[in-house]
Amino acid sequence: MREFMNVTKALADANRVRMVLALRGRELCACQITELFELAPSTMSKHLSILYQAGLVDSRKNGRWVYYSLPGRKAAVPVRHALEWVCDSLAENERIADDAKRLKQLLKLDPSEICRRQCQR
Repeated sequence: MREFMNVTKALADANRVRMVLALRGRELCACQITELFELAPSTMSKHLSILYQAGLVDSRKNGRWVYYSLPGRKAAVPVRHALEWVCDSLAENERIADDAKRLKQLLKLDPSEICRRQCQR
């Protein structure tokens, strides 16, 4: 029951749902996610922490970079079902489509340059 409640609470925020959808089929570093959603790094960190604790995202650290991705087949069954439901339910959503367009442009940039810019703000 606790796992189910953690998943539903994590998905109760629009920004967190958008983050999950941005991670479909790819891994993104924290700075790319922060840039995409134009939120403060501390806010983004809190959102990603909630998603991680619920099992909805995986993270890995490489030097000073932290990368996030969806958990895939190794995720618990409720997590897999929740991710499938979110992806299916919002496949045609306009805001998600806008995020995908912005992400496509963002992926053309060097992540280290994005991080440097964020540190200067």
